[in-house]
Amino acid sequence: MSAERKNLILILASAGTFVEALDIAIINLTIPSIQEQFVIGAETVQWLQTLYVLFFGGFLIIGGKLSDQIGRKTIFLWGSLIFLLTSLGAGLSTDFTTLAFFRALQGLGAAFIMPSAMSIVVNTFKGDQERNRAIGIFSSFAAIGSGSGLSLGGIISTYLSWHWVFLINVPVLLVTLIFACQYLPKDEKGTAQKTDLLSGIVLVLGLLSLTYGTHELIHIKEYPVMVLGSLVLAAILLASVVYRLKTASKPLIDLRLFRHTSLVVSNLTFVMLGAFFIGFLFLISLMLQKDMHHSAASAGLMLVPFSVMSALVAKFILPHVSKRLDSSQMGILGWAFMIAGALSLLISLYFGHLLPLVLLGAACISGIGMTFCFTALSVLTVQDVDAPDYGVASSLSSTSYFLGAGIGLSFMTLMSRVFPSESAVGSLSLFILAGYALIALSMLLYFIIRTIKIRKEKMAVS
Repeated sequence: MSAERKNLILILASAGTFVEALDIAIINLTIPSIQEQFVIGAETVQWLQTLYVLFFGGFLIIGGKLSDQIGRKTIFLWGSLIFLLTSLGAGLSTDFTTLAFFRALQGLGAAFIMPSAMSIVVNTFKGDQERNRAIGIFSSFAAIGSGSGLSLGGIISTYLSWHWVFLINVPVLLVTLIFACQYLPKDEKGTAQKTDLLSGIVLVLGLLSLTYGTHELIHIKEYPVMVLGSLVLAAILLASVVYRLKTASKPLIDLRLFRHTSLVVSNLTFVMLGAFFIGFLFLISLMLQKDMHHSAASAGLMLVPFSVMSALVAKFILPHVSKRLDSSQMGILGWAFMIAGALSLLISLYFGHLLPLVLLGAACISGIGMTFCFTALSVLTVQDVDAPDYGVASSLSSTSYFLGAGIGLSFMTLMSRVFPSESAVGSLSLFILAGYALIALSMLLYFIIRTIKIRKEKMAVS
């Protein structure tokens, strides 16, 4: 396969993941406009983000398994088509229920796009250095999409309308679908096998129940039976999934994947990354609009430079850093920027929300840290995994990210309700943000120390 064909495949796969990552962040600064049109409270409108995360995280395992078994190209095309149609439906919605319905199904489409796109990339680029470079570019598109979502959301909602936050996906995905049909490699014959859909469905229900229960913990006093019941149900469902995975002849997830320490550590760290970055997007929106009284457009424009910074870091700095540091070391570098960003936001509170410190925090997190972290963890996830399991491994890491996002944001919201502050964003929320980063750093340091120890033992034996 020619280098030009490979690069085109990489662009197509990256376009898909860019759109699904963009849609996670882009809605944050449009929330006031949606509230105003449908006359709903913040607690109701938050379900637009929650439903997307629930369906995205819940169906990722199935999407990854289907991409391995039915075909990477087939699942990528179906996911892109679902995302296109649901984006069109969300953009044309005239009531909140319809909007929430299409928003949830957007998550389903994204759950098919992400693992199949990742599997396409790692199966197209074979050599270690070539593959790592491709994964780095692919992952940076996801990071850029997340980073640019805030700025685009604020500008679009102010100068056009919130409808265009969804409609903007349609032409991008239409072009992607046309070129993908023509240029993506054909799926290998005979890849289709029987999929353990029962485990997949039970897993989805368990994750949905767990995330719902966590999200609604703030209402445990009003609805104790519903909240506790959903958490107990989640525990039962997830326990039954584990039992089935151990006993089924062809399980949805081969538990032997978890023998790879790199995969386990990357997934646990992805949980913290989801909790941190989605929490940051939520907090920076509140801080700029509620505490500092900027309009959505003004807030969005202030965050544009960091979207550009993320792209520049991915283009010019990331390749050089990846040559000098392995994935775990680059992850530590990224989390160092994340902690610095959280501390900058925290310090700004004690100076009356000093804008330069707020923007410095956004630069460290959205402009630099997220690019390094997402890329490093994506490479770490698959570095010891066999090629046939790339799709499932990728979907596991993405599931971890979005499960962390749902639980982490809900926990932060719960703590802010239990210990309220005078401002929309209090110091406790930022301390929690920094805590997520410290936990992630600890896990990566453990992995590095363990790897060094194993290497020394092997050298001593030899």
